[in-house]
Order: sequence, then C-alpha cells, then structure tokens
Amino acid sequence: MVHMWRERRRKLIGLQKSRNIAKLAKFGFFGIVVIFVIAVIALPLMAFTLPSPDKVVRREGFSTKILDRNGKPLYDIFENERRTPIKINDVPLYLKQATIAIEDKNFYKHQGFDILGTIRGLSRVFTRGYAQGGSTLTQQLVKNVLLTSERSVWRKVKEFILSVQIERKYSKDEILQMYLNEAPYGGNARGVETASEIYFGKSSKDLNLLESAILAGFPQSPSRYSPYSSTPKAYIDRTTDVLRRMREDGFITKDQEQASLGELPDVKFQTKGSSFKAPHFVQYVQKILEDRYGEKVVEQGGLKVTTTLDLELQEKAQAIVADEISKVEKQRITNGGVVVVDPQTGEILSMVGSKRFDDPDYDGQVNVTLSLRQPGSSFKPFTYLTAFKEGYTPSTMIMDVATTFPGGEGQPDYNPVNYDGKYRGPIQLRYALGNSINVPAVKLIALVGIKDVLETAYNMGLNSLPPTNETLKRVGLSLTLGGGEVRLLELTTSYSAFFNGGYRVDPIAILKVEDSNGKLLEEVKTKKGKQVITSEQAFLISNILSDNEARREVFGINSLLNIPGRQMAVKTGTTNDKRDNWTIGGTQQRAVGVWVGNNDNSPMLNVASGVSGASPIWRRVIIESLSGFDPTGFEPPDGIQTVEVDSFSGKLAHDSFSSRSEFFDKSNVPSGDDIHVKLKICKNEEKLATPSDVAGNNYDEKEYYKIVEEDPVSTDGKNRWQEAILNWINGAGDDRYRPPTEYCGTANPLSVEWQNPKDRETVSNTFNIKVKAVSTSEILLIEIFADGVKVRSFDSLPYEGEISLNDGVHKLQVKGRDKDNHETEHTITIGVNVPWDSSPTPTP
Repeated sequence: MVHMWRERRRKLIGLQKSRNIAKLAKFGFFGIVVIFVIAVIALPLMAFTLPSPDKVVRREGFSTKILDRNGKPLYDIFENERRTPIKINDVPLYLKQATIAIEDKNFYKHQGFDILGTIRGLSRVFTRGYAQGGSTLTQQLVKNVLLTSERSVWRKVKEFILSVQIERKYSKDEILQMYLNEAPYGGNARGVETASEIYFGKSSKDLNLLESAILAGFPQSPSRYSPYSSTPKAYIDRTTDVLRRMREDGFITKDQEQASLGELPDVKFQTKGSSFKAPHFVQYVQKILEDRYGEKVVEQGGLKVTTTLDLELQEKAQAIVADEISKVEKQRITNGGVVVVDPQTGEILSMVGSKRFDDPDYDGQVNVTLSLRQPGSSFKPFTYLTAFKEGYTPSTMIMDVATTFPGGEGQPDYNPVNYDGKYRGPIQLRYALGNSINVPAVKLIALVGIKDVLETAYNMGLNSLPPTNETLKRVGLSLTLGGGEVRLLELTTSYSAFFNGGYRVDPIAILKVEDSNGKLLEEVKTKKGKQVITSEQAFLISNILSDNEARREVFGINSLLNIPGRQMAVKTGTTNDKRDNWTIGGTQQRAVGVWVGNNDNSPMLNVASGVSGASPIWRRVIIESLSGFDPTGFEPPDGIQTVEVDSFSGKLAHDSFSSRSEFFDKSNVPSGDDIHVKLKICKNEEKLATPSDVAGNNYDEKEYYKIVEEDPVSTDGKNRWQEAILNWINGAGDDRYRPPTEYCGTANPLSVEWQNPKDRETVSNTFNIKVKAVSTSEILLIEIFADGVKVRSFDSLPYEGEISLNDGVHKLQVKGRDKDNHETEHTITIGVNVPWDSSPTPTP
C-alpha cells in the first residue's frame, strides 16, 4: 500500500515537472520572439529616434576662462555648468588610471557595455523598482551628454544602443577624454579640469597621485563626496577605495597606496568660492566681453581671455585693504577700494572693489572703484594744470585769505575754508597745491573758468564730468574742492598723464581673447595715447606733487606720502563732510588710487589725509606694485628751465631779497616784480619821495609788499577779493603790507630831466633828444626850447624825437606841466660840432 502511494506520487511529480518544462519552454519561446522583435524591429526604430552619437562631441557650452596676465585662472563664466575642456594628452596618467580603476576596470576591453554589470543593473528592476549600477564609462558619458538622468529600463536600452554606436565611432582615448570633460564633480563643476581648479587651484595636468584619486571618486556621487557638501569628510573613504582598486589593478604599489593614505587626512582644499579670484575685476571684464561678443558667447563659447591683472599684486592689495580697514573701523571707516594701473598703457594691474566681496553687511559686491564719489582735493591738480596752460606758474603768488564768492543764482554766498581753519596770506601756487590749501584753489578756478577746468579733466580721461551745459548747471566753484562726482578708476588713469609726459590713457582690462579652438579674436597692441597736455605742463604738476618740502607745512616732513628713495607724485583728498577720503599717486611705472569711506555714504568719524584712511593703504600698495622696479624720477623736459625767483612774490629775484629756485616752461618765465618792491621814501616822513626829491637824491629806500587782486566773479562791481585782502592786512602786524600812497607835501611832485643829450655834451647838427618826466598825476605837456625858442612839444609818451641846430654853443631847456598844474623845467648846455664851453671868434 505504501509502495503504491509512493509510485503514484512519483508519477504525479514527474507529470508536474513535464508541465513546468512545457511552460518554461513556452515562455522561453515567447522570450526569444520578444528579443527577436526588439532586436530586429524595436531597437532599429528606437535607434532612429535617438540623438546622434556625434552630439557626444561637445562644440558649445564651454565656460569662458578669465586669466590674469601670467595665465593664472581668475574665474570661469558659464550659464548653468562650469566646464573647461582638456586634451587627453594633458591628463596625468594617475588620473586616467584612478578613473578606470574605480569606475570601469574593463574599459579598454569591452565594446561599450559590461554584460555582468548590465544584468546586475536590470535585476534591480525586480528588487528596487528602478534600474541602476553597472554602467561603463561610455554609458555614463551617454547619460551625462545625450540622455536624461531618468532611471528606467527604456533609458538603459537607449543608453546601451548609443554606447555601442559611440564605441564604433570613437577610440577609447577619445571616449575617455570626453568622459573626463563631462563627468560631474560637485555643484556646477563639469569636467576634471574645472574640478581641479575649484578644489585644488591648479590645472589637472599638475595633479599628483592622491589628488587624482580624490577627484576620480567624485563622479559616482558628487553631492556626497565633494568636500563642500554636507558630508565634507565622505571623500576619505571613497578615496581609500580608489587607491585600493588602483593597487589591485596593478596601477600603483602597496607602498604608494600607504603613502597616499598617510597624506589623505591632511589634504588641503581651496576655500569654497576661492576659485573666484579678483571678483570685482572679473565682473568688470565680463561686462566688457558681453558688450563685445554677446552674453551667449561669453557663457557658452569657451573663450580664453587673458587680462591685464597681476593676480599676485591683486591678492596683496586685497589683503592690505582688509587689514588697514580693520584698524580704523572704530573711526566708522568700513570699506575701501584700490586701483593699480600702468600709467604708460592704462593696463589695470589690480582692482580691489571692496574689503571683502562676499560680506553682505556693507554691500561687499558693490565695486567702489566704479562708484561715483566726490574726490575732495584730489581734483585740485586739474585746476592748477589749467592755470599753467593759461599763463600762471608754480611761483605765481595768490592771497590765502577768508574770501566771499557769489553762490550763483538763487544760492547763498560761498565762503570756502581751509582744512585746518587757518589762512596764510600770500602763498605761491607750488605751496598752495602741495599743502592742499582750499581758498587759493577756489580763486584759481574763478580766474581760469569752470568750463576750462572741466575740459582739461575730461580730455585727460575723467569722463564722469563732461564739459557740458548740464554739468555746468550742477557744479560751481566748489568743483575744484571735489564738488563733482568721479570714479576711482577714471581718476587714477587720468592722473597717469601727469606721470607719463602728458598722454591720455584709458583703462585697459583685456590683453587677448581666443575662441575655444585657439583662434585669436583680439589682442591689444601697445601704443601711445593722445597727447592732451604738454610734457612741460605734466612735469610741473608731477614735480609739485612729489615735492616733500612743498607739502611740509600741512603734512610734515615724514608723512606716509614720503617714501625714501622714491620720487612719488601724490595727492590726497577728503570731502568736507568726511564721507570720502582719497589718495592718488605714483611714478612713471605705476599709478595707484585709493578710496576709503562707507558704501551707505555715512560720514567717517575721524580721518587725516596723509596719516590715516586712504594713505596707509596707498603707501603699502605702491611699495608692493613697484617691487622689482628701479627708482625713477620726473626729469625736466627740454622746454623747462630753472630760474631764481623772489621767495615772496614769485617774480624774478632782485635787490638781494630772499629767493629760491623754481621750474618754468621756457615760454612762460616771470618778468619784473611789481609786488615785492623797494620804494623811495622821504627822509623825514613815511611818504613817497617826489620826483624832485629823487632827482636831488633826497630819499631813503624801504621794502614793501604791494598786493592787488581783481575779483573776476563779482556781479555787483565790488572787489571782494581786495576787500578780503585789506581785512587780512589790517590784522597783520607787518608794516611792509602798508606801502605809502601819498607824496611828501613840501616839494614839487613834477620832475623833468634830460636823458639825451647830456649836459655839456658835444653833438652833430641833427641829433636825438629824449626826456624823462615823472609826476604824481597825469603829465599833460612837455616842451623843448633851444636858446629860448620852442622847437618840439609832446603830450604823451615817448618824450623823444629829432632836432637840428647850427654849429656853436646852445642852451636846451625842457618844461613840463601836469594835470594838477604843477610846472617845472630843466636846462642844459651843449656844443654843436664845438666844445660846450668854446668862445665865439672876435670879428676883426
């Protein structure tokens, strides 16, 4: 019974197995049919609708690379993904091996797909609900470039088809190159060259073994393995796996693996965002490029842009600004900017737009070198230059006294004050500019005209203040003290004309632009700019601004503006409300401009030009920028000559008065002195000696200052300049400022004397006569008599002419009369062809 049961069970099981085999055979048959249909019909149809494998070769979408003048990367400009291509020959061997070891060890053996990997990936459909894993480098390339990141069986099929097509069309090295240029490495970084620059600050061709292993591990899960992610140490385990696989595949030795693992915990990555070098300058360049080539080309065209920037100098300048601003933040100075240019070419070598670009507390991303701010006294050189163009000289004397100027229609009177509240009286332009005295600067712009000054500044490159009617409506005499708004970049390049002999230079930021294929699109050729001022005028300004003695009174002999061993032309500026503080200066080799203040335009608490604020930054930056340059000076051009001038009046030296040496344009040398004078004074009273007293040698000589200024801006006929001078003189204790104007009352104020011929002189029959006549009032008539007979008369200068007399001795008499009816005469004896004292021969 038991035996029969077992036999029956065995037959039932056998029958069931036969039925199962039949079912499997049936499914197998249908599977073969399905595979056949897919292979013969579906796959070709699908392939027909797939992207062309040719599109795997990227021809656009490359980042525009911004480089400094020495080829150091500053930034990549891109639309969505930052991508910089690299040739496979430039990829280090370790990086190739690390990528293959961790991602696709059979890369050089398969035909685009790995059977076991594909089966492993498809099996996930039935366990996880989606397909993943097992992708070769070729498949990953297809996914990154041609397909979406969708996880499905059909995407795997598409990926398979395209991978096979790509493997047939391209070599393994070409595929590996495309993969390395397309793989994701974290954030918007695409390609190993970009990743190397972002994480290590170098080109991928310079990566070592450990750095190569680290980057090779990123593409599997860049959002996890990037040191900038929320799991900043996850790369360590991943890199450990990469090194192990490299050793297992025979790419490195055990010793190399262990050495790299020992270094792994101490790897230094760049600070996040540090790959954005010189951000304000890069944004400035980007705007220029977009204007020239369009936004799309800049973001996707793969341009290579070599700029003028010196990254090493830039980073030093940036650090100096941050350091110096931190020292004065208690003085409510929170920000600063720097520009360094080559004054010969206008090339921008450094542009620091704020103390820190990524600080939101004070709008750090605002580029203050391009912001409109009031320049204070740093504008004054343009006024003085205009004056030199119009005939004034460095020794021209002007009165620094409290003076009232008309404020314009509907405006109150303008009463400028000096920085220190003092008034110095007589001051020559060299010392007025050197010490940055305000009142003389206002007088000077009144004398030469606001429009003329605007034209001078505009021609030199100060484009923010064009000499238009609109500008003239909004600026006045205070323009010379910085009453108009300018940009630091423009102001610095405008100063370059002072340093380079008078040539305008415009700011240059780009040296060369190449397209993604290396074709040269543009290249700057160095050339001389337009000469906008003469070399003599440029020299006079630079010489004054570099004269440490000329600024000694206000700045002292050892200010931050004085750099021993270097001749620096430099000017400071501070607005009267202390919202802006500037220092602009340099040499023939470098020009440096600095601004400090607050982006919100709030006033600084305390700042002293030449001591704090912009000056410490300027000093440190100019020293750095001139490192490696031999000291140079501002040599006088051929049109300059040196002349001794009176220390008080600035006119030609005379009468053994104190004098000094001054530079002049040869076409504009001062003449005689009508300011610092010696006057002939009556012996017994402090009045002018009359001509008769002078003729009789009855006088003394005394030193006086005769100061007269006309008011060129008076609107009511009043000479407020002279009124101010007289007010100042009344408070001065020096009597030399009070020369006498009246003559002594006892003698005749009219005097005449013979200059030719002289008394007792022998002349020919026809001879020239010349008379000198002086009076305290207008002379109306001069008459000439010979032996009592009138032979000539004159009613105006010159009192000279020709007369004829017979041989013999004659009496010549000159008579004069002035407007006040004073009369006088002078008689001499002469001989015509005979001695003056000969006697007539007696008649027999």
